[in-house]
This record gives sequence, structure tokens and C-alpha cells, in this order.
Amino acid sequence: MIRKSNIYYKALLLCAFVFLFADSMWAQSRYQWKTASSGGYDYRYVSNDPTQSRFYTLKNGLTVILSKNTKQPRIQTYIAIKAGSKTDPKEHTGLAHYLEHMLFKGTDKYGSLDWNKEKPLLDQIDALYEKYNHSTDSVERNAIYKQIDLVSGEASKFALPNEYDKLMSNMGAKGSNAFTSFEQTVYIEDIPNNVIDKYLSVQAERFRNPVLRLFHTELESVYEEKNISLDKDDRKVSEAMFEAIFPNNNYGKQTVLGSVEHLKNPSLKAIQHYYETYYVPNNMAIIMSGDFDPNEVIRRVDHAFGYMISKPVPEYNFEKEQPITHPVSITITGPSAEYLTMGFRFPGAASPDAEMLSLVASMLSNGAAGLIDINLVKSQKLLGADAYPQILKDYSILTLQGNPIEGQTLDDVKKLLLAEIHKLQNGDFSEDLIISIVNNEKKSELRKRASSLGVVYDLLSSFTSELDWANEVGYTERLSKITKKDIMQFANKYLSDRNYIAVYKRQGIDTDVVKVIKPAITPITVNQFAESGFLKQINAMPEQPIQPRWIDFNQDISKFKLRDLDVLAVTNQENELFNLSYQFDVGQWDNKLLDLAIGYLEFLGTKTRSSEKFSREFYKLASDFSVSAGDEESMISISGLNSNFNESVDLLRDLLHHCVADEAAFNSYIDRLKKMRENAKENKGAIMEGLKAYAQYGEKNPFNFTLTDAELDALKAEDLVAVLHNLVNVKPRILYYGPQPVNELMKNLKPLKNNNSAYYKMDKGEKFKEKPTVANMVLFAHYPMKQTEVFWIRNTGVFDRHLMPEVAFFNGYFGGGIGSIVFQTLRESKALAYSTYAYYGQPQKKENYEMMSAYIGTQSDKFKDAVNGMNTLLNELPESKVGVASVRENLLKSLASERITGASILSSYLQAQRRGLSEDPRRAIFEKIPTLTYNDLKVFHADKISHKPYVYCIVGDESGLKESDISSVGNIKKVSLSEIFGY
Repeated sequence: MIRKSNIYYKALLLCAFVFLFADSMWAQSRYQWKTASSGGYDYRYVSNDPTQSRFYTLKNGLTVILSKNTKQPRIQTYIAIKAGSKTDPKEHTGLAHYLEHMLFKGTDKYGSLDWNKEKPLLDQIDALYEKYNHSTDSVERNAIYKQIDLVSGEASKFALPNEYDKLMSNMGAKGSNAFTSFEQTVYIEDIPNNVIDKYLSVQAERFRNPVLRLFHTELESVYEEKNISLDKDDRKVSEAMFEAIFPNNNYGKQTVLGSVEHLKNPSLKAIQHYYETYYVPNNMAIIMSGDFDPNEVIRRVDHAFGYMISKPVPEYNFEKEQPITHPVSITITGPSAEYLTMGFRFPGAASPDAEMLSLVASMLSNGAAGLIDINLVKSQKLLGADAYPQILKDYSILTLQGNPIEGQTLDDVKKLLLAEIHKLQNGDFSEDLIISIVNNEKKSELRKRASSLGVVYDLLSSFTSELDWANEVGYTERLSKITKKDIMQFANKYLSDRNYIAVYKRQGIDTDVVKVIKPAITPITVNQFAESGFLKQINAMPEQPIQPRWIDFNQDISKFKLRDLDVLAVTNQENELFNLSYQFDVGQWDNKLLDLAIGYLEFLGTKTRSSEKFSREFYKLASDFSVSAGDEESMISISGLNSNFNESVDLLRDLLHHCVADEAAFNSYIDRLKKMRENAKENKGAIMEGLKAYAQYGEKNPFNFTLTDAELDALKAEDLVAVLHNLVNVKPRILYYGPQPVNELMKNLKPLKNNNSAYYKMDKGEKFKEKPTVANMVLFAHYPMKQTEVFWIRNTGVFDRHLMPEVAFFNGYFGGGIGSIVFQTLRESKALAYSTYAYYGQPQKKENYEMMSAYIGTQSDKFKDAVNGMNTLLNELPESKVGVASVRENLLKSLASERITGASILSSYLQAQRRGLSEDPRRAIFEKIPTLTYNDLKVFHADKISHKPYVYCIVGDESGLKESDISSVGNIKKVSLSEIFGY
């Protein structure tokens, strides 16, 4: 399903850690729960909460959490249910995830053309599935499923697939989605703030009486999702880890997607019972952050959801996990590169130790200056390594991962990771690291608080894990009170050489994988051209228009000179964060060594500062710097707290100007690079990217424009350092977003170049140009996997600015979302894929080609049908008046309520410049959309897409595909890995 299940929680830095009594009293006095009343409703809040969140409990037990954010006229919403895979019945695993899918199918009021005629057929289907569920005779099961398929086809004639998505699209909603995890199911919307009544009316109806219609085609999508997971080694590793570390808890006994056996034997009655048990108001929360009046919103929520009746919710009980007394080793095989994962079990989110676990994980790995970062990654003892917490309600895990370098065993990796834990236990670390983590946590909180999505996610985590919000907002201040001794005691209490699970991910063929075999499904009727009375009623509800606001490239950006350099600046009026970038008009096409040199910089220091010292100093300042090379542009950026602006920039300039070659680091870097290059050949995503580049540019393309093995062996450390020093002296454009006013910035800002010497002029190199697509062709790469992935590519012609409105309209209508023609036809009607889309892309630069692309991931036995299905849509554009109207409304309302702010103003301006545009392009799109019709789409489709040649990029298992099916769409070229990667 497009709405992917997320089986992982991010680290929830929320629980209380017990300090000295005085510290505790101080924290309580600053962050205390208070009560207030406004607009006729009582609510709770936490004093000094930067999110100013209000916590309401309605009479029926429904939790409503509201946080005001006036940054843009939109509202980010989550509707959360405290139920997930952990509470699935043991005989029906995957049920919570099933139900998540079905909550998009409508009720008796919407999603149906004629409920009175549809309901008897759905009742038949319910009964047939119960019979199917209890049957073990294969002949009988096949006969029952044929009946299910037959009756489902009849029922589908009365169904309106994805009417929910049309309802939300008509409101201007973005990001319609949902996910299921261990103990939560969450439904997500991002809406304009003028449609709150429409939104609440739809959501209240959605949860009133969900109808399990179109079940067997949606079940096929769940099958696809399960089969996709079987191709993901990292998911298999995670599931193996949870199974071993939680033998008694459903975290380990059940997976979000469920077992193959249970997927093949669904029960609609069990799903309905689950809904009735857990989807009750006292087990739910509506969480919103955005531009609204809380007094008005709570009144409207109460009016919409007051019908719900509370009822007792079963408590999840589990047998306590026994201590792990000896290491447990598990082996998982698969085609991707090998790595090791280790897990240590900890108490759950409500324990004071959960918060300490998050700190300990940062001590080990924070991406910059943790013990693993410095001692294993920066010293290049491993190809890659990190540590992170997974904090859940009942238990938590500290996970460590390591990727071996060439010639290293996974046991070697384990010894290295354990050695870093020993350093933590023995106090072999600087107390300054704790201070650095505090500074970086402050920066992280500023970033999250600036985003409605960040605020809503944290509030969601607090609700579903039943944590105290006052503890979260006071976390950083409590963090600063933790001592080195506290960390050592904690590490010695919970971590040892004996109490872990180790999962060895090795390369090989997993012969134990059994995919879910699809039953025969007859394509169903998809009523794309009809709409329910409920949809018409919602559309007719009044709303106050939002006036669009476009970027004024002359007024919204300050432009001045720093000596002879162009500076573009936007003032940050929200917080003290800054971002400073130096942009260069040179890239990897000009010098193959540029990207390698940037990678080498991570391991370099100067004559006075080691590489490790630079990392620690940047992290202590809470500053992040990055150097990146695109095809034709490069960027050096630094961001952080404005109070450390001058120190951060000076530190960056020192490193870039004075870095010196390190021969030992260079040799290790090249060895690791060779290993990474080989690992890339075992990554199906990288292989597909290589095929796509081949399709766009030909045999010689940007993807394989790299050093050969011989060229890599001939490289010297000094070559890469010279590239870095030269880049610093290329003339840049400077971009600034931060709190400093322009007059102050002009005083503090420094050029990157140190002296008054002439700028370095890097010779222009290779210029790749997209090739016109003149004939059908297949580029095929073998990869051992259950699925087959197909990507269509057609280069159409150079950028045409006048087509931007048509392109936006076409993408929304044809293949850009779950209400689109492609998704409706190939997934909803024909059940041919879990993920499918199509997109007409316009380039970043005016001289480059536009491109039509399409994608489908399908099972090998459905390959022919899937490809033919997509080709039919590429050649013949179906007409849907409802779809045209829905896309038009969505575009107009989305554009009107969108506010491009902050650093995005600068990137939007630069993108417009590259395309030869002098004003915000959204204005032209907004003004033309009302005039566009289906006929305009038809003309665009005929001119750019229909009956045109395509290059088919296919990654799949040769043994599972018929060559005749592949060759039927074009001449086949089996592309070798060396051709794809260039080495």
C-alpha cells in the first residue's frame, strides 16, 4: 500500500530521569501541568511549553491535543488509535494493518453508489471469507475463492473506490496517508485551515461505520506489501532481532504485516471485531498543529465526534521477559552486502531509564562525535557503523550496527562495537561530549518546533506511549544535569559482553522465504466517473477562500555584494538557527575527483588540529557542515546556532584551507571505497538508478562517469587535497538564512577564499545531454528477488516553461497520487501492484530535456499483465470528470494555502533562475488551472506520451520471467554490472 506501515519508532526522548531532589524541584517549578478554561472547554497545558499545546478530554473520553502555529494557513493532523500489531489476535496477525487499509474504503454514506444493493453482496462476501478461513481442503478453498471473486465483482459495481481520497483532494489536502506500528495506528492529513469543518465531517463519518468493501483487491495489495518485505534484508534482520529479544512479548511474536499463513486466511468478522474493540474514543486522539483558533477547533471537534461512545479497552498483558544471560546469534541471508546488528534490551518508555538510553545512544553515535563515530567510522576501522534506540511502551532496544571493511569478519565487527561499549562503561570519554549533546539537542528542538509536522509527531508519541508531556519539554534542561558517573553506572548496569542478540546478515539465497501466492482475481469495476451524495454534500459546504501569496524575488530576498561576490539573504525571524552556503558553478562532470575528494575530507585535519578534533569542535558548537558535489554545481554549507556563527565559519574555513594529506587515512579510504563500490553492485536500488541513467543518456552517462579500478589505484592523496583547495578558491555565490539583519551580516560575513589572489578557474569537463527516445528498448539487470521492478523512461524535448500548468494538472490527474488514473486502474481495479505511479518531469535547467516516467513493482507472475496495463494507460487516457474537478480543486487550494518561507525562498529563486524564470512560477500555474479541461490533458497526452517509444528499465530475477514477455515490449539489452557502474 502507498501508505506504508512503519514498524519502527523514532527515539522518544520523553520519559523522566530521576535527579537530585533540588534539580527535580527546579524542573517541576518550570514545567508544571496547569488547568485552564476557555470557550466553554477545560484543558490542561504545561507551563513554559514552547509548543503551547492544549490537552483536552471530551466527555466521551476522546483526547484532543491542539498546538497553534501561524507559519502558514494549513493544519497538520494526526488521528491516532492506541492499537497496532501488538494487539492483533494471535490467530489473525496483520489484522491492525488490514484495518488501516480498509479505513480508506468509505462507509455506508460514501464510497457506495447504492448501499442498499451493495450491502447484501458484502454480507455474502463476509460469510464466504469465514468459510474460506476455516477450510483446509485446497479444492474447497479454490471453489470458495472463485465465489468470493465472483460476488466481489458484482459488489464492486456499486463501489466508488478511493472516494475518501477525492473528498480530501477537493479540500486541498496533502500527504493523505496512514501507518501501523507495534502499538499505534495513525491516520495523517495536511489540510488548508479554511476546510476544518469539511475535514471533521469526513473524519467523523470515516470512523463511524467503516465498510470493508473491495476487500479482496486490497488484500492483494497487502500480499504485495508482504512480498516486498521479503525482498528487504534489513526488514528481515529487524524482525529476527525482535523475535529473539522479545520471546514473550508480541513485539517479537507478531509482525506488523502478519504471517504468510494468516494473510492467506483473512477474516472480515475478526477485522470488524477489532475495529469495535479498539476504535473507541477513550482509545483515540485527534492531534493538530497549525494556524487556527483552539477555542473554535475544540468546539467543532466536539460537535463532530461527540457521537462516539466510550467503552472499556482490553489491557495488553504479557509475560515478563527473562534476562538475557548469554549472547544469542542468528543468521539471516540475502543478496545485499553483509553487516552485523546487535541489540540490548531495556525497560520501556515509561521507565526513567528510557531517557537515559537515548543519551547513551548519542554518546555512542550521533553522526559526528560519538565514540563509534570517532573511533570506528572516522578512523575507518569499519565501513560504516552507528547506534540508535528504539523506545517502545513495554520495552526498548539499543541497536548497534556495523558494516565490515574488506577482509573483515562479522565477528571482528562485533568485537569493535563491544570495545566502544567498554569505553562507555570505563569512562573512557570526555565529559565535554555530554555538553555537546545538550547543545545539539537544543538545536534539534528548535528545528522540530518550527515545523507543525515535528510538533504533531512528538505529541503523537507522547499519547500512544502514555508519557508525560511535561517531561518532554523539560528534557534538554534535565539532560544537562547528567554526569559522566551517571552514564558509566547506567552502561555497567545494562550493557555487557553477554546480554545481547547478534544478527549476522550474510550474503546468499534465502531458501526459507515463502512468498504469498496470489489467488486469481478478476479485475473489478472502477466507478471513476461517479460520486456519492455525501461527497456532493461535503463539497457544497461553505469555506472562506485563502488568498495565495507568491514569492517576490525582488522584495523577499536581500541582495548585496561582499567584495565582488553576490550574496542572497533571507532573515530568520523564528529562532536563532542559521544556514550559510557557498555555491560553485562546478561539479562532478568537470572533475571526476571532486566527489572522491569530498569523501576524503571527512578523514582530514590540519597541522594543528586532527580530524577527530574538528569533529568534536563542530559538534560542541552544534554546527553541521557539509560539502557536496552535484553534476554541474557544488556546495559548501554550514548551519547551527547564531551565537556560534563566527566560530563555526572560522572553523570551517580553517579545515578547508589548511587540510593536509594523510597517507594512512587515504589508503584506508581507498580500501573502503572499493568495498563500497562492490556493495553498490549488490543493491537493487543502485542498479535501477544506473539503468535509468543509461536510458536517459545512453551507454556513457553520469551514473557510470567515475574512475575505473585502474584509475582509482593510481590516485594519490595529494591529488584529492589539491581538488579541495582548488574548490575553496573557485568564485562562489553566497546564500544566507539566519537571524542576523543584513547590516549586521555584512559586517560578520567572510569570503571563503583567504586572500586577494585571483579565483581558481576549474576547467569545464564532460557535458552529458539526454538522448531523444526513438525506439522501444529494454534494459534488463538480473537481481535475485521476489518482485520485478519496471521503470518506463521517455525523453520528450527541452524544457517548455509554458507547459508548467498542464504538467501540474496532468500529473495530479494521471499518475501522481492514490486518486490518480494509474493507481485506480492498476492497483484498485486490477490488483497488479502495491506501488505504481507515473510522472511527467520537467528539468532543473532550461536547456535539459523533459521526461515521461512510470513505475510499477509487481510479482514476476504478474509482469506481463502489469506492463500491458501501464502501456494501455500510456496510450489511451481515460476520461473522468470527477477526477478533473478533484485535481483542479486540489491544485488551486494547495497553491493558495502554500507558503514558501525561510531558506526555501532562496532555493526557489535559484531554481527559477536555472529555468530562465523571473518570477514565482506558481502564479502562472494558479492562474491557468481554472481554464484547463480534460481536452487539454488529452492534447498533452497525445503530444508527449501516447503511442510513443519508451525505454523499459527492468530489475528482476531472470528465472522467474519469460524472455518472450520481456521482448514483446522492445529489444532486450542485458546490461552487465560493469556497464552500469563503470568499474
